Amino acid sequence: MPTPHQTSTTPTLLQDLRTGTATLHVALEQRLPFFCAQLDAAWYQRLIQAYYGFYQPLEAALHASGLIPQGYDTQQRLKTPTLFADLRALGLDAASIKALPRCEHLPPLVSAGACLGVLYVLEGATLGGQILRREMARRLDLDADNGGAFLDVYGAATGRRWKDFLDYLGRMPDDASTRRHVVSAAQSTFACFERWLDRREVLL
Repeated sequence: MPTPHQTSTTPTLLQDLRTGTATLHVALEQRLPFFCAQLDAAWYQRLIQAYYGFYQPLEAALHASGLIPQGYDTQQRLKTPTLFADLRALGLDAASIKALPRCEHLPPLVSAGACLGVLYVLEGATLGGQILRREMARRLDLDADNGGAFLDVYGAATGRRWKDFLDYLGRMPDDASTRRHVVSAAQSTFACFERWLDRREVLL
């Protein structure tokens, strides 16, 4: 059973995150090309390469920081291995993937709260997977075996894992300073990701 502290503060942190990132989230969504009529296999491959170039260094930095609060299931929630497998399925060999450009301007991981803000964005990004998976299957004949696994990285467990993450978020300290770090890092993650995808020339 949640403690009274958790019951009263969890919505506050979640509301702050949703309010603080809404504009950035919508702006990025509108520039992603998944529903663009001109999206073809080559553009899709460049997009997944760019995703890998952001997720790989960011996940590595998160886990190297030692700041992720206890209780987050790091191994089951890594996205980099799935992106790597998609790129292999799309025709890249391991050496080519290793040579892909990596984003160097990542959200600063200065605290446990900052890690939570980054994780909120990475976990939240899984929620639209079912829609994207269906669109790419229809448009490019992609599925989990030929380059589309990342779009549905958690599969049928997506909803449950999101709820588990929100429960985890609700168990974290929720003082004003922590909230600022969480929201600021989430905002920075969206901004860094959009700038990176822009530099890789894969956005609309």
